[in-house]
Amino acid sequence: MKISFIGAGSWGTALSIVVADNGHDIKIWDREPEHIKAMQETRRNDKYLGGVVLPENIEPTSDVKYCLEDADVLVIAVASQAYRAVMTSHGRYISDKTVIVNVAKGIENGTLLRISEVIAEFKPNNPFVVLSGPSHAEEVSHRLPTTLVSASKSKETAELVQDLFSTDYLRVYTNPDVVGVELGGALKNIIALAAGITDGMGFGDNAKAALMTRGIREITRLGLLLGAKVETFTGLTGVGDLIVTCTSMHSRNRRCGILIGEGLSRNEAQDKVGMVVEGIYATKAAYDLAKKLDVEMPIIDQLYAVLYEDADAKDAVKNLMLRARKHEMEEVSNIVWE
Repeated sequence: MKISFIGAGSWGTALSIVVADNGHDIKIWDREPEHIKAMQETRRNDKYLGGVVLPENIEPTSDVKYCLEDADVLVIAVASQAYRAVMTSHGRYISDKTVIVNVAKGIENGTLLRISEVIAEFKPNNPFVVLSGPSHAEEVSHRLPTTLVSASKSKETAELVQDLFSTDYLRVYTNPDVVGVELGGALKNIIALAAGITDGMGFGDNAKAALMTRGIREITRLGLLLGAKVETFTGLTGVGDLIVTCTSMHSRNRRCGILIGEGLSRNEAQDKVGMVVEGIYATKAAYDLAKKLDVEMPIIDQLYAVLYEDADAKDAVKNLMLRARKHEMEEVSNIVWE
């Protein structure tokens, strides 16, 4: 099969290595010609994945038309807020038969659309898959055991991508719940950012456990309103992705949060991380969605205040702790006191 990648960052490169290990020929394009040139000359991606050698069947190219034309499968690995620009500029080179795979985790600000909805505006008839799960590019590129989920409305398409990416170190499951998988991936970045802030403030494991548990409840609450399945949020792209992103220093969202908790501003922290921090954009999108749907999301409300209204993080924690007292299960259960 002819497999193409847009985006030669850490995740795009790591996934291209997986597909190359399965014997497919890969073309990978990036918007930075100098980055591609360095990859061609060194056969590495030292900018994002230092020390990882590219297999010989990966061809970095700066010619986007050459990269995209006649691709059987196209993996788009750019920041969520860049998808519309990519499709506007390069969508004309994508065949209507090409399977489009999204591996970003975010919601478009302004429109509040999921990535599948953005792509559908340009390529409504293309088979679509979202590939997501608890995964860091650094570990995948070193071929450490990892699990992902291939989600599509089409069972056949989900299984095609499952087969494409399955190896002895990467196990891929399928799921028909595109909405839930996309939302789980996007919204867990928010909770990871908040978890980092609590780490930066010196709070302990108790606080993080509470934040993660109540965070998945907020994610589920919003997801169900948008048509997702509750089971998805207890799986790899819900709880699984939340765990890895809230606890690992590979997570740029957590690292950014730690810096904010230590006193840096949103912009200062993101600049220091040096890469896109999806949780910052997802917080605004989720906050706007919650207001649009009139759904209660207190963690997201308080994080939004910290990021976008210059609220003090200590005050935000106090606001969460002093909210009206509640029954833990009141939203999802008919449990009553005997």
